[in-house]
Amino acid sequence: MIASVAGRVTAIAPDGAVIEVGGVGILTHCTPGTLATLRMGEEARLATSLVVREESLTLYGFATDDERAVFELLQTASGVGPKLALAMLAVHPPNALRVAVAAADLKALTQVPGIGQKGAQRIVLELKDRLGTPEEAVNAAIRGDRRVALWRDQVHSGLVGLGYSGRDADEAIAAVEPEAEAEVAAGRSPQVAVLLKSALRALSVR
Repeated sequence: MIASVAGRVTAIAPDGAVIEVGGVGILTHCTPGTLATLRMGEEARLATSLVVREESLTLYGFATDDERAVFELLQTASGVGPKLALAMLAVHPPNALRVAVAAADLKALTQVPGIGQKGAQRIVLELKDRLGTPEEAVNAAIRGDRRVALWRDQVHSGLVGLGYSGRDADEAIAAVEPEAEAEVAAGRSPQVAVLLKSALRALSVR
């Protein structure tokens, strides 16, 4: 199994990206959320899951190991193949899926194209005890909130320490917030040094 790929991003399309590994471009199918974390020409690492069929080998890429694990678990439910599993993760991140399945939230599950009422009921029945508990999802969300609060405070303090006003610091933080949110969505802690540099660039071009 190919567990991960790491290399330079050479192409990004609506449904996937090409990562160059050792001179070979490897196509990985991804959710929009994962694609949002990639930048053309920059280095990237994706957790991957290889789906083998008689006529094809298809690689699916994810920003986190947790996304990959949920992708593979979803396919153990009757009627859920890799394309539907990827669609589920495109609509709901892993923790939202855990909450929806544990709470039997059929409305949330049927928001995914290709899942009807009966399909949602079957997914809940087969995966309810396998994806994790709502408490685990809530705790993970709290950890994400703490990561957000931490980078905000540190970048704000850094800018004020460099002589910028509190208002300037707030405007710069708003400018770099999408970059930080992409890191949190990918399960990573935002790098304060990187965000501070981005904030300074934003202030310099006002």
